[in-house]
Amino acid sequence: MMALIKEFVQKTRDRLAIHPTEVSAHIYVQEVDGRKLVQIDTHGAADRQIPGKVSQTLQLDEPAAKELLTILMRHFD
Repeated sequence: MMALIKEFVQKTRDRLAIHPTEVSAHIYVQEVDGRKLVQIDTHGAADRQIPGKVSQTLQLDEPAAKELLTILMRHFD
């Protein structure tokens, strides 16, 4: 999956569990066509068919990154 996040909609769930699979992520911070981007690539778990292959790619532009930072700062205060 590849996506540029345009906004965050905060919701609540009755039940939220920690996912059993842990993976590594690479983070890229750069400018593309004059636009600052942060890209996070997650990599397949060791037990996947192709371990280490990029599984998901999420991009945040400056407004989305600032919105996420606000949410994180509020939650992990």
